[in-house]
Amino acid sequence: MTSAPGPLPGPVPPSRSDDDRVHDVVGVGLGPFNLALAALADAVPGLDPLFLEARPSFSWHPGLLLEGARLQVPFLADLVSLVDPTSRWSFLSYLREHDRLFPFYFAEHFHVPRREYDDYCRWVARQLPSCRFDALVTAVHHEDGVFTVEYAAADGTRAAARGRALVLGIGTEPVLPEPLADLVGERVFHAADYADRAPGLAGLGDVTVLGSGQSGAEVFLDLLRSPAHRDAHVRWLTRSPAFAPMEYSKLGLEHFTPDYTRYFHALPQQVKDRVVPAQWQLYKGISADTIAEIHDVLYERGIAGAPVGASLRAQCELLGARADGNGYELTFRHREQDREFSVRTEAVVAASGYAQREPGFLAPVAKLLHTDDRGRPVVGEDLRLAADPELTAPIHVQNAELHTHGVGAPDLGLGAWRAATILNSLAGRTVYRLPERTAFTSFGAPSREGR
Repeated sequence: MTSAPGPLPGPVPPSRSDDDRVHDVVGVGLGPFNLALAALADAVPGLDPLFLEARPSFSWHPGLLLEGARLQVPFLADLVSLVDPTSRWSFLSYLREHDRLFPFYFAEHFHVPRREYDDYCRWVARQLPSCRFDALVTAVHHEDGVFTVEYAAADGTRAAARGRALVLGIGTEPVLPEPLADLVGERVFHAADYADRAPGLAGLGDVTVLGSGQSGAEVFLDLLRSPAHRDAHVRWLTRSPAFAPMEYSKLGLEHFTPDYTRYFHALPQQVKDRVVPAQWQLYKGISADTIAEIHDVLYERGIAGAPVGASLRAQCELLGARADGNGYELTFRHREQDREFSVRTEAVVAASGYAQREPGFLAPVAKLLHTDDRGRPVVGEDLRLAADPELTAPIHVQNAELHTHGVGAPDLGLGAWRAATILNSLAGRTVYRLPERTAFTSFGAPSREGR
């Protein structure tokens, strides 16, 4: 880490009460990205941050912490290592703390179990004094360059924190296909709730999984493997063109570098809106290992002509759904054949993705924030929201900038870099030195002939 001498402007004595204290930055939400910001900020002398999270403790996609599920990014995509590998909050430091360095060394897994990544983040969050849980933010006000962030505790008491800057890391929320909206219950639910709801599917004769991203693949695989669903026919349908692997070639992965992010940010917005959907295999594909495991299970099931007990169909768009006796009737359209068909199932698990949360607590300042012609926030290269001059204190965002920064916006591998970018922007100086070049690929046209 390279840090300029002296603290960031405006540190306050820790002896002052929260009522009077003005933090250098207040973060709202504590997913991996704001936790990365908290971890990197912890090493900056004189910096006084505060992070507020509504949940009682750190929790990362608890419904998908399935046995055998691994991160799709290498372990170096932890909270800090790609910016400061010497940090006490690195994944290797976590392993050392838990005496797991030698087992990790011999395991030779570049991609760690998802449950271990979650435990690692919990380990960091528990120890950072800037992280406050059971704090539901209800409103944000701005006056004279200072934000007042109102929040409610779990016991119903209300409080407020003040900060010279705001960083939003509230994450995304599960989205169900519209035809399923009125059917949600114990047997129709989003994959985000799968771990909790899966026991209720035991003994059913037919279960349908919708969506062919990594979550859908992992749910499908878990249903195939689980003895509780041994007698079920497991159906997997997606509107995507195929059950396709995530782009994981070494040069393809350079789309998840700061170089590509800077290039993408400079493109006209209409070009960005055309490019992102075409890159679906960069961020919506399935890991090749998961695809291989699914194929292996299906192959084993079919030995000696035994029924496989599963079916897979791509290009199938869900048109309608209705309750039908003790189950559900789903209507689909095959997108290439333009043919409709129906299936009857006893349960539906929708791995249908996530959408940006609407931060209602921003209502008091929302009129000062700039949006594009589709109502989306205008986000600068340094992750700062564009706003009227009247909003003199900065608001930065994390994982709300897919439309402005490209496919790397939700990627864990860019989390530390994004956090460092925000810290540098808030400080107005280089708190963390970031590399000028991170990819071999040059994404734009040459500035001079032949270069």
